[in-house]
Amino acid sequence: MKLQLLSDLHLETEAFDPEPAPGAELLVLAGDIDAGWAGFARFAGWPVPVIVVAGNHEFDGRELDAAWPALRDTCARHGLQLLQREAALFTGADGRRVRFVGCTRWSDFDLFGAAERERAQRAAVYFMRLMAATRGGQPFDAAGVRAEGLACRAWLDGELGRPAGGRWDATVVVTHFAPSLRSADPRYGRQPGTASFCNADDDLIPRADLWLHGHLHCRHDYRLVRPGRAPVRVVCQARGLASKGEAEGLDPLRLIEV
Repeated sequence: MKLQLLSDLHLETEAFDPEPAPGAELLVLAGDIDAGWAGFARFAGWPVPVIVVAGNHEFDGRELDAAWPALRDTCARHGLQLLQREAALFTGADGRRVRFVGCTRWSDFDLFGAAERERAQRAAVYFMRLMAATRGGQPFDAAGVRAEGLACRAWLDGELGRPAGGRWDATVVVTHFAPSLRSADPRYGRQPGTASFCNADDDLIPRADLWLHGHLHCRHDYRLVRPGRAPVRVVCQARGLASKGEAEGLDPLRLIEV
C-alpha cells in the first residue's frame, strides 16, 4: 500500500494548498493540521481515504473532553476518519490488508528516565501555556499530559500485542508525538524540552511494520533492525513553519510504501 503523509501544516497561520499525491492509496494526517479546525475542510472529497490523528495544537484554547467529540464530528463531516486509541483496516491495491493503529500519544516525560521526569515536566510548562487547553475547568498541564500519554502508551501496548490471526498482513502505527529520541530535532538535540516531543517507545516500535509521526518540525526516515524480520521504518514528514524555513526540502507528494 502506498501512503501520503502530511503533518504540522499549521493552516491556522500558514499558507499551504495540499494536493493528492499521484499513486497514493491513503492519506495520513498526523496532527497539527489546523488549530482552528477550518483547514480540515481542504481534505473533503479527497480521492482516497483519509485518516487523522490529532496533534496537540488541535486542542489550543479548548476544553479537552469536549473537544474530542467535536473534532470527531468535524472530521466525519468532511469524510475523514479520526483515530484516537482506535485501529482501522484497509486493503491495498495489492490485496494486502493493513491495520492502522492511531492515537495522539501525548508525552509521558519519561524520555530520559524517571529520574529526569520532573525536569522534563518543568520544561514543558512553556508549551502548556502556549496551548492554553483545559480539562475539567482546570489547566491541562504537564501532569495532565503525562496521564494522557500513559493511557495512550497502555492502549498501544495492548493493541500491538493482539495477534493478527490472519486478519491483517501489516501494521502501521500513527502518532503525533514521536516514538524515539532518534526522532529529535537536530537543531535542539538532547535537552529536557525534547521530552515534550519524543517518547521512549523504542520497545513498542518493533511490533509495527511502519511508524508514522509528526510534531517535530523536521523530516526523519530511519529503520530499526528486527531479528528474523524486515526492519521497521519510522517516518516523519512534517511541514513545519515556512516562516521559519522549516518547510524547505519537504516533498508533500512523496509516497511511503508499507
